[in-house]
Amino acid sequence: MTSSSLALRVRAPSAFRQAVVERYVPVVTMVLALIAIWYVAAVAMNWTLVRDGFEREETPYAVSDVLAGTMDAARPLLPAPHQVINAFVDGVFGYPPLAPRSLIYHSLVTLSATFLGFILGALFGIALALIIVHSRVLERSLLPWIICSQMVPVLALAPIFIVVLGAIGLQGLLPKSIISAYLCFFPIAIGMVKGFTSPDPLQVELMRTWSATPRQVLWKLRWPASVPYLFASLKVAITISLIGAIVAELPTGGEAGIGARLLAGSYYGQTIQIWAALVAAAVLASSLIGIVGLIERGVNHRMGAH
Repeated sequence: MTSSSLALRVRAPSAFRQAVVERYVPVVTMVLALIAIWYVAAVAMNWTLVRDGFEREETPYAVSDVLAGTMDAARPLLPAPHQVINAFVDGVFGYPPLAPRSLIYHSLVTLSATFLGFILGALFGIALALIIVHSRVLERSLLPWIICSQMVPVLALAPIFIVVLGAIGLQGLLPKSIISAYLCFFPIAIGMVKGFTSPDPLQVELMRTWSATPRQVLWKLRWPASVPYLFASLKVAITISLIGAIVAELPTGGEAGIGARLLAGSYYGQTIQIWAALVAAAVLASSLIGIVGLIERGVNHRMGAH
């Protein structure tokens, strides 16, 4: 074995370790710091609650008793991280998947509205982008209204949508999906406008000199150039679609869905249940972004990207 090959073998593991350290150590450090801050905040916020409970029951207590109580309070102002994790694990694995108390069941209900709203919003956003790119008049007239449509808080619009759509006989999944689509079409429309206009003007002019039709320019030039913008917009839109579905479940008073779970927890003061539902929503959002990322990799591979 030559000295150069031996040096390469020694250098490769060290380079791998360095890459792992540079990638994961900052993330792990930040997560641990946030967990430590969370525990400190849980102690500070629950201290008075636990101490008053001991005094009402006229039970002798020490500082260690109050400290332990802040970590295991039944209805804390801020639950400790281990309480939230236990409630999340119990909600996922402690019941049959389709049981009313299962987080999997509630997640599936929310995901159904999320996917339908995402598909509707994506199609509508891409269609608006196509219209805007091919018409200067519509660009000046539509784009300001598209931007203004996002200035009204969805918490104010959701009850209006639910009431109006319910009055015309639309109930259940569709109203929630429409609210979800209303939120998620905006980043797709703006991103695709940028993507469709990203090709160099000289490239567009070159295709026109080859007598390419507008449809050929769209499919041969604008669509391939807009793919990075499309997937960047989809990653934003899929999370917003999930938020829209959760918000849409709040005014309906439904019995299923992440939003219904949050609402029930707020009614009965079950803060641990609320936080477990929030963790479920975060896991869903991360998973959806990961799915879009995998699709992006496949599309880029098919298009010849390295």
